Amino acid sequence: MHHGWVAHQTHDLRLDADRLDQLWDYADPGGSAERFRAELSSGPAPTASAELVTQLARALGLQGRFDDADELLDGVRTEGLLAVVEVRVALERGRLRNSSGTPVEAVPLFKQALDRARPAGEEFLAVDAAHMLAIADEDKAQEWTRLALGLIQTAGDPRTARWSGALHNNLGWALHDGGDPAAALDEFSAALAAYEATGTPEQQRIARWTVARCLRTLGRTAEALDIQLRVLESGPEDGYVSEELGELYLADGDPAGAAPYFATAAELLGTDAWLVENEPGRLERLRLLGAH
Repeated sequence: MHHGWVAHQTHDLRLDADRLDQLWDYADPGGSAERFRAELSSGPAPTASAELVTQLARALGLQGRFDDADELLDGVRTEGLLAVVEVRVALERGRLRNSSGTPVEAVPLFKQALDRARPAGEEFLAVDAAHMLAIADEDKAQEWTRLALGLIQTAGDPRTARWSGALHNNLGWALHDGGDPAAALDEFSAALAAYEATGTPEQQRIARWTVARCLRTLGRTAEALDIQLRVLESGPEDGYVSEELGELYLADGDPAGAAPYFATAAELLGTDAWLVENEPGRLERLRLLGAH
């Protein structure tokens, strides 16, 4: 038996979750797509093959090739296959709609994925669907995120539990931006604890930055500064860390101390295409404060 497939009582074979994690590199969707094509050429069983096609479509979507991805999903047949295929098709169609700028069309697709995943025992994908609903259905973001966290509590799969950090982080930002930074801090702290248990060093570093960012909103600048300086020391130069350090020194009435950090932030974040297009005023402010 191919090591990448696991047997079910239906005698069909599905894609092993650990194998899927090996094939994916979300930072390199092109390379991921090549690996999915290679895996498909090895002649997997029907369910596993269909699952791989949905992941190939997701990789194309991450490259902005939405029509190609939709065409692939149109060709996936779910009849006679395990329920996971139907869940994945709905989930990836929803992601394509959300990524291409029509989240309102994504919401019913994510709901379909969630409703199909739960009775099928697809815990990981049920949480994924609820997590995507929180992104696409912004007015109910907290409701969907709390549902996803509830699903994790009853899940028996350690892989599903790894969603905890991202979900607490998302709920934290929803509360922070909704004007409740005290409640947000609880969520960001829970995210940090989750990432300290199962996350990567980079996830842990970002979670510490986020806790400190929330502490700044709460006016707890001394605590925030201590954390951000340790974040700065723990990894490569980062424009967002420099920006926060500048804001913290500025909040404490030290514009001269803030200036070098703002200058560094302006230089590093000035290479971020999204910020350049969407937040030019923020970058201009960094440049002005950096020239103090």
